[in-house]
Amino acid sequence: MMKKSKLFSLIALLLTAVLLLSACGGNNTANNAGNGGNTAQNDTQGGDAAEPVTITYCNFNSSGGNEETLAKMVAAFETEYPNIKVEVETIGFDDYFTQMQTRVAGGTAPDCYELNIENFAAYANKGMLAEITGVDVSGLNDTALNAFKVDGKQYGLPESFSNVVLIYNKDLFDQAGVDYPTADWTQDDVQDAAEKIRALGDDIFGIWQPITYNEFFKVVAQYGGALLNEDKTAFTINSPENLEAATVLVDRVLESNVQPNAVQQGGMGDWDMFMSGRLGMIPTGIWAFQTFTDGCDFAWDIAVEPGSTQKATHFFSNCVVMNPETEHPEEVAAWLAWLASSTASADIRLEAGWDLPALKDLDALSSYLEVTPPDNREAVFESLDYLVMPPVIEDYALMSDIISQKLAAAAEGTITVQEALDQAQAECEAQIKLA
Repeated sequence: MMKKSKLFSLIALLLTAVLLLSACGGNNTANNAGNGGNTAQNDTQGGDAAEPVTITYCNFNSSGGNEETLAKMVAAFETEYPNIKVEVETIGFDDYFTQMQTRVAGGTAPDCYELNIENFAAYANKGMLAEITGVDVSGLNDTALNAFKVDGKQYGLPESFSNVVLIYNKDLFDQAGVDYPTADWTQDDVQDAAEKIRALGDDIFGIWQPITYNEFFKVVAQYGGALLNEDKTAFTINSPENLEAATVLVDRVLESNVQPNAVQQGGMGDWDMFMSGRLGMIPTGIWAFQTFTDGCDFAWDIAVEPGSTQKATHFFSNCVVMNPETEHPEEVAAWLAWLASSTASADIRLEAGWDLPALKDLDALSSYLEVTPPDNREAVFESLDYLVMPPVIEDYALMSDIISQKLAAAAEGTITVQEALDQAQAECEAQIKLA
């Protein structure tokens, strides 16, 4: 009886084991079915069985100093997504778009790549980009996201952003007895301060705001104008608001001379003149901070750009896009979303001082605020409330070239401001077809 008892016990144990194994198998099946909505994430983030997928990524923005930073990002991504390998190709900005255009036309473009906003519309409108779906982009800045949408579809993710602030020489303001710029300043306050600083000496100037397309479309917005009508079907370059904006810029050179003309510049650029201590104010990008920190032997700080009827400030953003011919759209989308919006990517970018990630949560950018100068780094983020985007059209480059050429002629005094805008209006209408 003892032997039978032991045998029955052994059989019972074996049956129990079989039942347990069956139950475990059933649970795994149920779990796998229940996670069907996360198949792409499971395939890309985990899974020892899957062979690593290699995707190719081409960029220009890391060229000349941030190749190592991008390599750190790739390493961090591949740690988090071990089944995706990213092969990076970096091309200098001067050659990048020529090469990319050739490769896209020839069917040899990488799986994903970087574009600036000036070229994005042309690529998207010609069907060269794939819609990016299936990834969470809710953490990205809404203005930046919308800049890379076409007909409500997301064809690019904002990889980084930079904006423009008013940088000023505190020493010259002190010498001229002028209060430092505040968030309440308007263009009238800028002009008043510029005239008082100009009076300090023949080789001292109040402001230098380049009279180019990039500055013009922003100042136009500050005066309530626009270069296109609301639905982008007609040019409005020579509107009364735009005329007022252009006149303010040109008069600073030709009338009050608070801004140097070509002869007075003496071959110097605006940054060089500011660092020499001869320029009171310069509206320029936040990418100037490190250069000015290293090159200025005087105190300087920043403020949100003054406006007129409203504030408006530049917003520059590069985006990352997907090749519609890629064989790995889920893996590409995972990489692009991580690069643009992950905390890990943002931390690496901030540590290197390489642009700013276009994140909605400013707390994630808190480390940026701790670096001085400038003391008023908060103005960088306060400016985000007044962002304006250029009117992106397919022939963006041609439009900007025409307007810049006419403004340059007005600043030289060879044509009037009215003539400059009228000619730009006529040439854009003749050479550019709007939707």
